[in-house]
Amino acid sequence: MEHLIELRTRLMWSIGGFFVAFLVCFFFAKQLFNLLVIPFKWATDWAGLDPHKVELIYTAPQEFFFTQIKLAMFGGLVIAFPVIAAQIYKFVAPGLYKNERAAFLPFLIASPVLFLMGASLVYFFFTPMVMWFFLAMQQAGTDDQVQISLLPKVSEYLSLIMTLIFSFGLVFQLPVVTTLMARVGMVTSQGLADKRKWAIVIAFVVAAVLTPPDPVSQIGLALPTILLYEISIWTARLIEKKREQERVAREKQDADESAAEQQSQAASAPLEGTGSGTNAS
Repeated sequence: MEHLIELRTRLMWSIGGFFVAFLVCFFFAKQLFNLLVIPFKWATDWAGLDPHKVELIYTAPQEFFFTQIKLAMFGGLVIAFPVIAAQIYKFVAPGLYKNERAAFLPFLIASPVLFLMGASLVYFFFTPMVMWFFLAMQQAGTDDQVQISLLPKVSEYLSLIMTLIFSFGLVFQLPVVTTLMARVGMVTSQGLADKRKWAIVIAFVVAAVLTPPDPVSQIGLALPTILLYEISIWTARLIEKKREQERVAREKQDADESAAEQQSQAASAPLEGTGSGTNAS
């Protein structure tokens, strides 16, 4: 019952943090959406068009309202993640040893940092590249061809950039996951290195599933995934090296303690013999 009460308390704090962040993001939903449109303006400028004439539409009366709700939920989850992660840690920490808590805490900090790195990469580079790729398909109207212009819907643009942010943020968690698995002995650096070819194939398959059907975003997600896989191999080797050093130090300490105990027994043996001789006399 105490565990259930503790779990209820942590859930209430997590939901409360998300709800507050959701309200704040919904209040500033239009400003946040305008912030997300900036990469589209950069792509328009790259395509040689006027970035001040960027236009998005919505074709249903309720579409932009639900788009703002979706944006507020996404932003609220991102902002409230530190609170949610802290509540999860507070619920799990009492059941961990001190060294386990010390090992778990850095990953709790590294996870949101890596997610923000992936989101920044999407915002400053890949979203402009993807939108520039789509803008390049426009067709100018002439006597022989019709005018074809890109006029994205607000919901579809938000879904695109949210998908990219989620995909890159998820992929950037690869070093955290593999490092945790290496710490508990589920994977080894040699095993990861041996499966490098399969990892490259899986990286491109996952990129094709998570990203829009264009080669820019697919290659843009697959290449960082492969790089992060190599970083995971490196971190796994560091963990194995540290574990080996700890094992050697522990064996040395055990040997020193055993040698000290033997010396103590050898030093006390003559004293016992002298005491026996005195008693006999």
